[in-house]
Formats: sequence, structure tokens, C-alpha cells
Amino acid sequence: GHFQKIVNQIGNFLVVITLTMVIIIFIYLLLRRNNEVSKLSRKDVFDVLRDVLVLTVAAIPVGLPTVMSVTMAVGAKQLAAKQVIVKRLTAVEEMASVSVLCSDKTGTLTLNKLTFDEPYLKPGFTKEDLLLYSYLASEPGANDPIELAVRTAAKRDVPLLSECTGHTIPGFKVTSFVPFNPATKLTQATVIDRHASETFKVAKGAPQVIVKLVGGDNEATHAVNLLARRGLRALGVARTVPGSLEKWELIGMISLLDPPRPDSGETIRRCEEMGVVVKMVTGDQLIIAKEVAARLGMNRAILDANSLTDPDATDAQLADRCLHADGFAQVIPEHKYRVVELLQSKGLLVGMTGDGVNDAPALKKANVGIAVHDCTDAARSAADIVLLAPGLSTIVDGILTSRAIFQRMRSYALYRITSTVHFLIFFFIITLSFRWQMKAVLLIFIAVLNDAATLVISVDNAQISRRPDKWRIGQLITMSIILGCCLTVLSFAVFFIARDVFNIPDDAGKQSDDKTKDGRMETIIYLNVSSAPHFTIFSTRLAGFFWENLPSLTFTAAILATQVFAMFISIFGINGLTTAIGGGWGVSLLLISLAYFVVLDAVKVFVFRIWSFELTVKMWPTRARKEKLRRRKERRVVEERVRQNVEKVRKASRIIYAVNAFERAGRGTLPA
Repeated sequence: GHFQKIVNQIGNFLVVITLTMVIIIFIYLLLRRNNEVSKLSRKDVFDVLRDVLVLTVAAIPVGLPTVMSVTMAVGAKQLAAKQVIVKRLTAVEEMASVSVLCSDKTGTLTLNKLTFDEPYLKPGFTKEDLLLYSYLASEPGANDPIELAVRTAAKRDVPLLSECTGHTIPGFKVTSFVPFNPATKLTQATVIDRHASETFKVAKGAPQVIVKLVGGDNEATHAVNLLARRGLRALGVARTVPGSLEKWELIGMISLLDPPRPDSGETIRRCEEMGVVVKMVTGDQLIIAKEVAARLGMNRAILDANSLTDPDATDAQLADRCLHADGFAQVIPEHKYRVVELLQSKGLLVGMTGDGVNDAPALKKANVGIAVHDCTDAARSAADIVLLAPGLSTIVDGILTSRAIFQRMRSYALYRITSTVHFLIFFFIITLSFRWQMKAVLLIFIAVLNDAATLVISVDNAQISRRPDKWRIGQLITMSIILGCCLTVLSFAVFFIARDVFNIPDDAGKQSDDKTKDGRMETIIYLNVSSAPHFTIFSTRLAGFFWENLPSLTFTAAILATQVFAMFISIFGINGLTTAIGGGWGVSLLLISLAYFVVLDAVKVFVFRIWSFELTVKMWPTRARKEKLRRRKERRVVEERVRQNVEKVRKASRIIYAVNAFERAGRGTLPA
């Protein structure tokens, strides 16, 4: 999945730099030990190996997947309270990055409560005939809204059906039935008419399919278009002519009204405000799709299914069509799958909603498959997220919550990489240059204590972005290196001030069991390396200044509590762990670390403000990035040209309006 790839990229970067530095330190320590003794013993080798293994374990962020998983699990619980059930945990993170949401129309954007309206009838047939034949072509016991609407209207308006029980119709016997298929888009029944002693077939389905079945009918097509302009959904009904089971005649068109949900328009508007483009994908006719899109406040650039199967277009051209279209009509399940596939080929994370069996392949293909309220078991099984409330309104809650979760995970990732970079650079330099080492148990203590505290980031306040979130690994690592180097400067400043100003022995080259070892320098560096990177998490929480969105009380208390604990064990000392350094050093170091994160916060804001894609291309000039930058510049030029042309048209329109106003004023026809 997307999330696992991101964690692997971060983890691989940290593992590579950790192993590289640790191997160098291991070789250096072996050579140094060899110079100190005449011959290396097995104990010497194992002592060196123990030190570097502890350094490795402390540096590699083993808690990274755990903290992120806990953050997503807490987010999934928050979503469940909003009637959004998460089946695949990593879908929480991926939902924050979704920039295109493909939504089914019937039952999702509309109420899926169809009511019978005035039908279109061919000469020689009545409304009762139309309903009777449509009832014969209905699937017994089906809970489909269309079938239910047809059966309800037929039993209400056809006297012959008002008293019948089950699907048994007096005077008729259904000998075979072909249920609805998304590919054929019709149902078909073979019926014996006992009164006329004849056998005939009857079919009910999509208007374009039925019109094609009867050999074409321009008048019927025009009638369907008129119904569609009123927002009515049409169903064609046809039967075979007497004496033939191959030749069909049209009976008429059933008109069904499926009004939009009251909250659909507002939901689409809020999604677009958050940078998520909603595309309608429906099996209905193109003109119906356009009418519904207009009612929902969407643009009317709806394409039919033929635009997805154009043999003369390349995949890149088809992907561009999908990207710029507002929806697709007259689609079958293969088309829905194809739409998702083409959008993903543009590098987009795609969400897909659906409720039926025919939606299952597309739900599975999408980065985030969303099964809506009252969906089938097949759709629920294929989806990553299940909505318990009708409509799309709960998706907005899901997007907002997932973006908050994403910001928490990104905050922790930036903090953890920064902490690791600082840890490695400081101990790499101080080990090679000053022959100074820290007690192994203190290294482990730093790693365990700090990672345990950051678990509460899952309940921290988060600044929700107004655009889809994206993992910018290059930016994340670059920022981590800058902040890590700044922290390294602080740690060395503490080391040198303690050694050269306050004359605290550095105990360089002494082993942890050496009785002449002072131990205070080790405690001072422990408290600095523990607190300074840890307080940085207050800064990494957001791209702006830390006071723009203050952390939650629980999160603040947990972070401060761990470092106050570290301060107390440094002030008073613990036998075998730390040497007492006194209250002056302990409180001063903690306050310095707390103040230094404010300095790092200013550095972070400055770097984020100057950061751009152009800067990324200059720093890491790959061919793909250069091509992407070129396309962006070309698009900006086109957009600017279009803006200028639109402004010229507006200016000309204002001039024409003013001239016309003066002319009317001169003729005395200007309205008061």
C-alpha cells in the first residue's frame, strides 16, 4: 500500500545512514582498542560490538511504524464515532491524500427512492399495458429500487395485479427469466398468454438498449431526452410482435424520478473547497447525468462511455480526458475500473464510492474504496471504508479526520528523522574526534523513553490542510538534516562549555566500569541529547510557527513529563545509570533545550517559505522532475494567456454595455 511504501522509504534512508556510520565507528573502535592492547581478545571485540549494536538500536527508529499505526488506530476510532467504519487501517492515511473522488450517482448523490411519473407511450398501448409488461419483466423478490418502484406502481394502477399474490399473474405464465446484467442492461422474460394461447418475450431496460433492440426509434429517443431534461430517469419496455419471438416492438418508456439528496450539493462544494474533485460515474443516460450534475452544482462536462474506449486515443490522452471531465455516463463496471486506472496513471490518489456488485472491481482498484450506506455484501467486502450514514456527507468528516491524522504522522516522522540525524552525527563526530562514548544503557533509555512519550501524538491537536496532503520525502529528509545539524551544534556547544568553561572532565577514552571516571559529562550530554530533540516535536507539528496551533494539554504534559523525569534522574543521579549533576545544571539544560526549539522553529519556517518545486529540481535534478517542471511552466503560461483573454472579453463587454446604455439614454428608453 501507499503508506507502507512511505514508511519503507523513510526507514531505508535511516537504516542506510545508520549502518554506514556505525560500521565506520566499529572499525575505528577496533583499531583504537588494538593500539591500546598488544593483541585483541574476543572480549575486546565483543565489547566494541556491544557498543555499536546499542548505538544502532538506539538510532534506528523501531518505534516509527508503531507510533504511526497507533495514530491511525485512534483516528479509525474517531471516524467510527462519525459513522465511518475503516476496514483497512492504512486507508486512513491514504484518504488524506485523495484528490479525486469518483462517486456513483444512484443512491449516493441521489435518494434512490424512485417514484413513477407520467410515461411515454407508443400508439396502441395504454399506461396499464406498459405497467403490466414491465411487471412481467421484473425480477421476483428483487430489492433493487427500480424493480421495487415498477412493481409498486404496477400493483397500484393495474387492476389485474392488485389482487395477485407473489409473482403469479392470472392468465400469464413466465416460463423463463433472464435477470439484469450490467453488461446487457436489461431483463428479459418469456411468457405464455393463456387467453390468447401465444408465447411472447418481454424486455425491460436502459432506453438506449431497448431502442436498439426494436431497431431504432427517433421519436422514442427524443421523448427520452425530454424526460432527461426534466431530471427523470427512463426505462424502455418492449415485447415481441405476435407470431414471432425475434422481432420486437416498443411499448413505451417508464419515467422514474430520483431526486438528489438534500446534502449532496453542499457535500460536493465542501469537497471542492478542500481540493477534492468529485466526478460522477453513472450508468444512466448522458443527458440525465448532465441534468443531475447541474442540480448538484457540478459542471456539465460529462462524457459517455465511448470516450473511454476510443481506439484512436492513447492511454495518456484517455487519462487527460478523465482528468478534465466532470463525470461519465452510460458506463458498465469495466468502465468504472478503467476510469480509476487512468486517473491513477496520472499519479493521483483516487477514491471510489459504490454500493452494488458491479462497483466491486472499481472499489478494489481505487486507493480508497468507499462502500456507501445500504450497499451489497460484495461492495462492502471490496471496500476499504464503509459508510453507515446515507449520502456523501460523512465522507467530508472522513477527509477532515484523515488529514488531521496525516499531519500527526508527518509531524512524528519529521521529529523522528531529525532526532536520528542529530543522534548519529553527534556520536559519529564525538567518537572519532574526541574518543568519547556514552554508557550503552543511557542510549537505550533515550530511545525507549522518548518513543513511548510520542505515542500520545495520536491525540494531539492538528492543523488541517485545505488541500490534499502529500508525503514530500525529499523535503522531509532535507528539513530533518538541517534541524539535526542545528541540534548537533547545540550538543557540541554544551559539551565544550561544560568541559572548557566549567572544567568538567570529559572522561575521553575511559570505559564505563573505570572507577576514575567522573561521570558528570555523560549525564550532562544525556540530558541534552534526550531533551533538545524531544522538544523539537513542538515545532515539527506544523509548517508555520508553533503558536499558530498550540498542542493539546495531554500531548504537552506527556512530552514535558518525560523530560522532567530525565532532569530529576540527572540532578540526583541513579546508581549505575547517571551521576548527579545538581539542580543548576539540570534546570539550565532543560530550559536551554526548551528555548532552543523556538530557534529551530524559526529555521523551519524560513526553510518552508523558500522551499519550492524549482528548488527541489535544482537540488535533485532528475529527468522526471525536469520534465514535470517544464510542463508546469507551460501550463502557467497557458493559464496566464487565458486569464488575459478573459479579461479582454470582460473589458469589451463592459464597453459594449456602456455604449448601449448611452444609446438608450439618448433615446429616452433607459429604465429608471
